Amino acid sequence: MHIVRFTSPLTGADTVGVDDGEHVAELSGITTVGELLRLSAAELRERCAAAGGPAHPSGAVSRLAPVDGRMEVWAAGVTYRRSREARVLESERAADVYELVYDAERPELFFKSVAWKVTGDGGRISVRADSEIDVPEPELGLVLNAAGEIVGYTVVNDVSSRTIEGVNPLYLPQAKIYLGGCAVGPAIRPAWEVADPYALDITLTITRAGETVWDGKASTSQLHRRLDELAAYLFRADLFPDGAVLATGTCLVPDLPFTLHDGDTVAIGISEIGTLTTPVVRGLPT
Repeated sequence: MHIVRFTSPLTGADTVGVDDGEHVAELSGITTVGELLRLSAAELRERCAAAGGPAHPSGAVSRLAPVDGRMEVWAAGVTYRRSREARVLESERAADVYELVYDAERPELFFKSVAWKVTGDGGRISVRADSEIDVPEPELGLVLNAAGEIVGYTVVNDVSSRTIEGVNPLYLPQAKIYLGGCAVGPAIRPAWEVADPYALDITLTITRAGETVWDGKASTSQLHRRLDELAAYLFRADLFPDGAVLATGTCLVPDLPFTLHDGDTVAIGISEIGTLTTPVVRGLPT
């Protein structure tokens, strides 16, 4: 089962449903992911088990990014050894910052995107026109309800400017937060259907003019942090009335000086969760 946000073929309005692989059943009385995430984990599971709304063939619905309303996307940094190594290499003046945060008690968490800026599966991501080296960052996303419970998982592409962050870590917001810099999807896999979130394969494939120019594979078993720990830190001094998505860090980083080009296609797959595919544009997506 997957929880999907989509455009209803009946009404033309955006809504939420559950996809069993053959049909998508609309959730009766709930039209946004944010509304669903106001429920407790137990209530959410019950609601998904008894969708109650009209059903449509899975192939007949237009899927949208599973982020809406007042939802926010946040991200964790330097949670894998590979990420730490990449940040140290790209940093011009403050490599020790990344060394310290990797083993620190407090994880690095940063804001990534408001809901309306998030790109879904098939939508375009962008790389900044004022950056020379830009990469996708494939990450397991935690879907958190308003109480901070992990109720699902999704795929996140935390697109990043290595040029800008490498000059100074204080430029992180400009390297990470911009239109077209965040993709989420294609759906939400309920947490109760994933037996072990620390045993998920993650793949990244970048194609250019029909040819693969970079690919790699890793696993969430390499994660240096606990998922519940990351979620708890996010909710320590903040409220998320419509829930949130928390990307848990990347373990696949192309070696320097690789960079995304206009016209590339990025495909990120996480076993049991799904595959998020997005074409790349340079500058503001239109």
